[in-house]
Amino acid sequence: MKDVLRIFSGNSNPSLAREISQNLGMELSPMEVSRFSNDNLHVQIQDNVRERDVFIVQSFTHPVSDHIMELMIAIDALRSASARRITVVIPYYSYARSDKKDAPRISITGRLIADLLQTAGANRVLTMDLHADQVHGFFNIPVDHLTALPPMAAYIKDHHDISNMVAVATDAGGAKRVGKFSSCLNVPMAIIDKRRVSDTQVKQGVVVGDVKGKDAIIFEDEISTAGTLISTVDTLLAAGVRSVHAAATHGVLCGPAIERIKSSGIESVIVTNTVDIPDEKRIDKITPLSVAPLFAEAIKRIHTGESVGALFT
Repeated sequence: MKDVLRIFSGNSNPSLAREISQNLGMELSPMEVSRFSNDNLHVQIQDNVRERDVFIVQSFTHPVSDHIMELMIAIDALRSASARRITVVIPYYSYARSDKKDAPRISITGRLIADLLQTAGANRVLTMDLHADQVHGFFNIPVDHLTALPPMAAYIKDHHDISNMVAVATDAGGAKRVGKFSSCLNVPMAIIDKRRVSDTQVKQGVVVGDVKGKDAIIFEDEISTAGTLISTVDTLLAAGVRSVHAAATHGVLCGPAIERIKSSGIESVIVTNTVDIPDEKRIDKITPLSVAPLFAEAIKRIHTGESVGALFT
């Protein structure tokens, strides 16, 4: 496998890429990224990829546009170097939030990025917990969609008493996702009926379901500014829950997120390392889980032609 498999990393999350390669018993292949004096990116593949099965790991994190452009150039360079197959591993596909035309004269950018990846030369996509499942349909190449739900549920079972727990969806749109989470934990679920005022502002809603005296765990695909999360925490505490915890695959944690979490009534927040969390954001309330073993197993299965879906059955 090592003779024909190559794994590269962009600059968005090299620690996750290294951990993935270590789980496969490999080293990352070298790739040099630099800038010309006019600020143009320059990417050079520094390993032989001719007729190799190549995987390149890059999350769409800050600075998002730089990381996307870096990935596009790297894909094109790999294609020019005669890689047999190029799989882009995007642990966090941020533009999945732009999945529909919900205002006049805007771009469905999730579809645009999918088109650009394919034009650059990607043959396959491996990603995790997309904000909207319909983003699958934006691609004309195979997409393997992993979920962090099983390892998160396993961690919660090992570290929390779930006998009095209720899983909470922050809105009706997340009910399907939280339904799967509650089934994994074998606990009841509740939904917050809320109204979004803007991208960063949410009007406090009401709880649909029995939460009084319960230990609530909010489950989301991502935590960005934590506005929705804290609004939900406040709603649950007002409804009489005993404690509030949260779990989210992508800990983006931008803007005022850390201060909001620190000063809120939430007791703990579990995220994964699809987004790199710098030391200054690693407060006591936040626990990062590694999804590197899951990505490593998926990469091995893609490479050998085994089922990726069987990981979750």
